Amino acid sequence: MASNSVRIDKWLWAVRIFKTRSLASEACRKGRVEINGVSVKPSREIKENEVILVRKTPVNYHYKVLQLTEKRMGAKLVPEFMEDITPAENLEVLEMQKLMAWSDRSRGEGRPTKKDRREIDRLFND
Repeated sequence: MASNSVRIDKWLWAVRIFKTRSLASEACRKGRVEINGVSVKPSREIKENEVILVRKTPVNYHYKVLQLTEKRMGAKLVPEFMEDITPAENLEVLEMQKLMAWSDRSRGEGRPTKKDRREIDRLFND
């Protein structure tokens, strides 16, 4: 299952950081994946013990490569292949964003009406 080197887009997909390999490739092409502070192409070969930075708004995740694989795996096996070393303060940003939902609108109620929008604007402008 493991080999000497694996393309970064395949590895990111295999360890379930991205849902599809094309999303992983696109993130690399857009400069959202870095190794040693350098943006990498999807074809970049990775090695064990490298630290990969993945920018997924609003958090910059840091992952350490423990083992290489090209095959997608179940979530329970992921800790054998990578270690999430994202600093706690980066993850706090995600928690804050969840807590600061701008409105208590129930799921499925759709968009605010014009009247709702005016009331929301009044609430925030006062």
